[in-house]
This record gives sequence, structure tokens and C-alpha cells, in this order.
Amino acid sequence: MDKTIADLRKDYTLQGLSEKDVNSNPFIQFRQWFDQALAAQLPEPNAMTLATATPDGQPSARMVLLKGFDQRGFVFYTNYNSQKGQELAENPQASLVFWWAELERQVRICGRVEKVSENESDEYFYSRPLNSQLGAWASHQSEMIESRELLEKRMQELQIQYQNQDISRPRHWGGLRVIPTKIEFWQGRSNRLHDRLLYTLSDDGSWKIARLSP
Repeated sequence: MDKTIADLRKDYTLQGLSEKDVNSNPFIQFRQWFDQALAAQLPEPNAMTLATATPDGQPSARMVLLKGFDQRGFVFYTNYNSQKGQELAENPQASLVFWWAELERQVRICGRVEKVSENESDEYFYSRPLNSQLGAWASHQSEMIESRELLEKRMQELQIQYQNQDISRPRHWGGLRVIPTKIEFWQGRSNRLHDRLLYTLSDDGSWKIARLSP
């Protein structure tokens, strides 16, 4: 008999996560886990769920790509006029989730959001492939569109227009940084008794670590 959805389950047995094993700085701890995800050659280890909400609390979520992180926070790039861009302009709070299934690990990040500097947005924009730069102009992200053909026609017109020319970064396109106040590291364990260590930012800028019940 075929399994039902309710029958789908996996027992997590790879390893544990204890307070003595983690770095006191969550950004260093994230770097260690991210490097391990890279070393494991996971598909798109920088893929993350971005959750936003309208001012009245209507949530939405989608996958985006992490493009940089440091002690200031976690950066991704988007069209500021998109749904997520507008929601973050009105309610600059977000959550990120990384899920590395092969390592039985999850990282959750919560914090406020701000735009990165113009220079940072320019630097990343001009590092992108040519057609990705043009795509930022061709797509009015999140707006309704009559057909795929209309989008492709717009792209072809831009390819002709900017042939042998530099492409300027659209003012409506750039980076956003999630500045965390909480970062949770989750390691799957057997019998659903998972390890969860939560870093919370204190008023003095230090991080406190607490264990959460699974």
C-alpha cells in the first residue's frame, strides 16, 4: 500500500548540538555551518525562505538567495517595488529560514530590515551577468502581466538598446539587509527530540544562548 502523507517521516540521527560546541558569536556559528553546507556540495545552500508581513499582519513567504553576510546582518537583493519590497518598506521586520536537509539542520533568523548602501547595491549589480542586469529592467516584479511573450519582447528590446553599452542599476532595485535580534540553530535528533539553541541579542550588544524544547 502506498504511504499517505501522514506516514512520511524521517528519524534524524547524524549528530547533536550542545552549548559547549557552539561559538558565542552567532555570525561565526552561522559561518561554520554555512561552510559545512558548501563543503557538502548541497544544492543552493544560500537559498532561504524570506517571510514578510503587511502592517495589518498578513504574512507572505518566498524563496530568495543570500548574497552576503557579516556582523551587520544577512543581505539579499530584489526589486523594491515587488510585493516583498513594499511590505518591508511598510513593515521592516522579516524572518529567514535556511533548511539544509542533508545535514539535518535548520537556521531561523528574525530581525529588522534596512536597505544596503547605494555602493553595495551597485557593486553587486555590476557583478551580475549582463542578461541578469537587463532582467532587473525588464521585469516589473510582482505586477500582473498579460503574457510571457510580452516579457520576452521587453527583454529583447533592452538587449538591442543596450548593445555595447553600460547598463545602469535601476533605482528601484537593490539590496536589503536583515539585522538579526534572534538566531536559532536547529539540529535534528532521533525521536523528534531535536536540539534547538537560540541566540538573543541583549541591549548591551552581547548575545545570550538558551536551549529551547523541541
